[in-house]
Amino acid sequence: MSSDAVARTRIQRLRTWASRETTGGALLIGAAFLALLWANSPWRDAYQALSATVVGPAAIGPLPLHLDLSLSTWAADGLLAIFFFVVGVELKQEFVAGSLRNPKEAGVPMIAAVGGMAVPALIYAAVVLSLGDPAALHGWAIPTATDIAFAVGVLAIFGRGLPTAIRTFLLTLAVVDDLLAIVVIAIFYTSQIHWFSLLGTFVCVALFLWHVRSRKPRWFVLLPLAAVAWALMHASGVHATISGVLLGFTVPALALHGEATSRTTQYEHRLKPLSSGIALPVFAFFAAGVSLVDGDGPGAVISQPVVAAIAAGLVLGKLLGVLGTTALITRITPLRLPDGIGVRDLLPVGLLAGIGFTVSLLISELSFGDSEHTDGAKIAILGASVLAAILGAISLRWDARRARTADMNLDGRPDDVRSYIGDTRD
Repeated sequence: MSSDAVARTRIQRLRTWASRETTGGALLIGAAFLALLWANSPWRDAYQALSATVVGPAAIGPLPLHLDLSLSTWAADGLLAIFFFVVGVELKQEFVAGSLRNPKEAGVPMIAAVGGMAVPALIYAAVVLSLGDPAALHGWAIPTATDIAFAVGVLAIFGRGLPTAIRTFLLTLAVVDDLLAIVVIAIFYTSQIHWFSLLGTFVCVALFLWHVRSRKPRWFVLLPLAAVAWALMHASGVHATISGVLLGFTVPALALHGEATSRTTQYEHRLKPLSSGIALPVFAFFAAGVSLVDGDGPGAVISQPVVAAIAAGLVLGKLLGVLGTTALITRITPLRLPDGIGVRDLLPVGLLAGIGFTVSLLISELSFGDSEHTDGAKIAILGASVLAAILGAISLRWDARRARTADMNLDGRPDDVRSYIGDTRD
């Protein structure tokens, strides 16, 4: 085998490894843990200096660009746009040809996703008000998010032997959750809109749409269009990551021009290693570095009402929202769970939905103008996400060991279950 062939094989293996759900979750946790260690070590000033390092042009000649951003801002606004592009591509695929194509099949997890966002928000608001911190109400959306990569990674490791329909349910719930989180960010976390820049974004998105549907779209055309769309969205005042979602939605989800697979599948395959292997871990590294040793110490941070509110919203609110909504709609409507799934299986699903992480960290940075609330929110997100992951893993193994009936979803027909988590290599 030639050296070029060996190099291509190694690159392909690396891409496959980075694309795995288990890898994405492990890299996220590792990056966050490293950031916490560094931010609380004797060398924490170096971490803060690195995060605050400004990179990029403020202007080109007389044209202001406002892209002289810190590395932490580049990670949150720039690298996360790649993640949101992949999310947009996945959403488009699911809506056109996947689990969200048939509303009857997707109805239960879609409604469960709404309940899984509403209940945590209500719990958050109740806790911060009861503990006397109404100024923290602006963070109500923090515990509403679910981290797809992390949650599905835990399911892949600990859910072996359970029907794959549980994975589909969790994916559908998390995808709808992400879509609603995007809407929340666009509506509630945009302070001022510059309409001329926003119009320019839509023009670039339209050009991207035209070229990505052509017979042979070229990367050297798509990449500059995407970069300009991102820059204009950033200048508009709407969070720049929304441009990634819009661009992802333009990618055709049905095969065109005689291609064997859809371009959503192709683009997801190409960009997921970059998203899960680089973009998300780097964002986690810069977002999770909260110092507990400066200021009044860890006790002052952990005792904030926002910490209890987020923890309760993610761990308890998600579980009650998903379980309660599902139990209600399957009892009072004709909608039923997919074959092979019972309400008991939604205990681990509800716990895994409490893994907020990526989007929750993003919303926490958008919610508060002061570092006190932001630091407390980040600590709560990290702690609650880890707790939800541990409880979800335990409940998955408990669920897998229990005997299953022939009609788990109680629709009056024997379940047709042909595949199980772990049958194929994750």
